[in-house]
Amino acid sequence: MLNAYVFLNCDVGTEPTILTEITDISGVSEAVGLIGVYDIVAKVSEESSEDIAKSVRKIRAIANVRSSL
Repeated sequence: MLNAYVFLNCDVGTEPTILTEITDISGVSEAVGLIGVYDIVAKVSEESSEDIAKSVRKIRAIANVRSSL
């Protein structure tokens, strides 16, 4: 099992909605709202790096996600 952490910046006030959408994505084992430079951090756990990349693409496609690392 491989793990990756995705740090997100979101539009102001959209964090609760984005957290709900992120937790519905398969492979996302945790997602937490933060205060500081990043708004949300999500832990992605998958069997391969290709599956991690697919999950990260789904996260990046969510409306109101401004940037990710």
